[in-house]
Amino acid sequence: MKKSKKGRARASKPKARSRKRPAAQPRQRAVPAASAADLYSGGFDFTSPAAPEIRTDALNRARAQLQMGKPDQALAFAREALSENPQDPAALNVAGVAAFQTGQQDEGLDLLRTAVAFMPNDAEVQTNLGNMLAALGKPEEAEDAYKAAMSADPNYAEAAFNLGVLMEAEERAQDALDAYERTLEIALEHIGAGQGRGNALKALKRLDEAKAAFEEVLTRNPALPEARTNLSAVLQELGDFEGAAREARRAFEADPDLLEAEYNHAIACQELGRYEEAIEGYRHILAEVPEHAASALNIGYGLQQLGKLDEAADAFEKAIKIDPHFAKAHVNLADLRLQQKNPQGALEACERYLGAHPGQTDLLAFKAIALGDLGKTDQAQSLIDFDRFVRTVHITPPEEFGDLASFNEALSAHVLDHPTLTFSPQSHATREGRHSGELLSEPKGPIAGLEAEILKAAQVYRDSLTEDDHPFVARKPSSWTLSVWGVVMQAAGHQIPHIHPAAWLSGVYYPKLPDIVGSDDTGKAGWIEFGRPPSHFHNAVEPETLSVRPECGMMVLFPSYFYHHTVPFEAAGTRISIAFDLMPT
Repeated sequence: MKKSKKGRARASKPKARSRKRPAAQPRQRAVPAASAADLYSGGFDFTSPAAPEIRTDALNRARAQLQMGKPDQALAFAREALSENPQDPAALNVAGVAAFQTGQQDEGLDLLRTAVAFMPNDAEVQTNLGNMLAALGKPEEAEDAYKAAMSADPNYAEAAFNLGVLMEAEERAQDALDAYERTLEIALEHIGAGQGRGNALKALKRLDEAKAAFEEVLTRNPALPEARTNLSAVLQELGDFEGAAREARRAFEADPDLLEAEYNHAIACQELGRYEEAIEGYRHILAEVPEHAASALNIGYGLQQLGKLDEAADAFEKAIKIDPHFAKAHVNLADLRLQQKNPQGALEACERYLGAHPGQTDLLAFKAIALGDLGKTDQAQSLIDFDRFVRTVHITPPEEFGDLASFNEALSAHVLDHPTLTFSPQSHATREGRHSGELLSEPKGPIAGLEAEILKAAQVYRDSLTEDDHPFVARKPSSWTLSVWGVVMQAAGHQIPHIHPAAWLSGVYYPKLPDIVGSDDTGKAGWIEFGRPPSHFHNAVEPETLSVRPECGMMVLFPSYFYHHTVPFEAAGTRISIAFDLMPT
């Protein structure tokens, strides 16, 4: 399954650096922001014989002032040009951009809309309007403007590029990828689109392709530190920590102000056990960005690994002070208290957070561990109530597949062919196996049938819960969103103990299993086990566990805060599971 922060108490991932459009900086030519000299140099092609003659002196001076970063003066000259010809689209465009840059957003938007009204088929003006709408937090209207620009001129690369930037910001990774790839079809050397394509592929969990995308950008432009930062994040996810450290170091040596690169380098050093070097990097980031709670947390983690427990506690408390809502910092502090033989302190760390965030997944899970170490077994078992909360369901296959075997075969083929399938991605719990990205992305194929079965089973599960004050039941959501992914394992494949922090209810369905899973005398190889915490935690008491033997066609439902893992198996055959989360909306 997915979504543990690896097998450790550390909670912060490498950062990817993306190209963000500067706020309130629409431009006549939608080229990369660094090319200031080109921003307002484009002319307009008036095809209408009735188009009025345009006076250019004041307009050219307005453009020049914008190029020099003087929007106030530019607006004055643009207004002068408009006084001569109020219907001049070029002057309206420049005036709109200048007004927007001086903070007169409403006027700037009105001027741009007027320019578009006079020149609806001008891709540059439509793109500027899209940039302005995006800066104003109107993504749907911005998307319409970019698409209008692309329709007006299918070969205008910057309209497609800016659409990609917008889609990336809206976390619509597939749409972003489509837009960036369209940009590159028009302009193969477009650096921003090349990096954007890599980011979109990473978001889609197509990690090998993302790695190749960033490497291609760097082949064309070896000096780009942002591309190296993004490459380091992908290498980290692929488990190449040496490569991640190397690329991140090259990035921040090229640009010492690129803190994302230094952070990625520290993360990679931490994974390599180079804790002093990692701590040095985190401390520098904290000095530059005092509100960077993740760096404070990771300093604590490094100090804990070095045996400096009091200093580690101070670092975790600092992370909590920076961000009181940082659940992982409270978990780390609670685990540190267990290491210090202080289970009461661990429980208090959990209760401190749960008092403000009832039912939060990370802390509910750790509270059960702390209760066990305190000898409060009944309370721990009440919180992790296997009999009440772990359910199995045997599904009915969709009619179009005829029988369960055909449905499972189709599901297995879909997972095995999925483009996001990656070997042991580091942000997930799968080890020595392959893990997919989102299976609900189109084309869903047979997953659509499984989706319906999941939602039906989840609704029955939710409706069956008797109302009481149990923290899991009390958080029963009225609506939710669904996420589905696949895991493929062969000999030695397994999942480390983990929870699903963002979800309320989780589950797994089994379309394909090796023969060993059905055997009774193999030490439960390939089974799913609940209740066992990660091995790096410092609990002294082993909690109660529950083992469930998978069956083809069976779905297991359980609370997302239940620690669970897959027992490794050493045998021929393939084990395919399709896991899912239901997250409150």
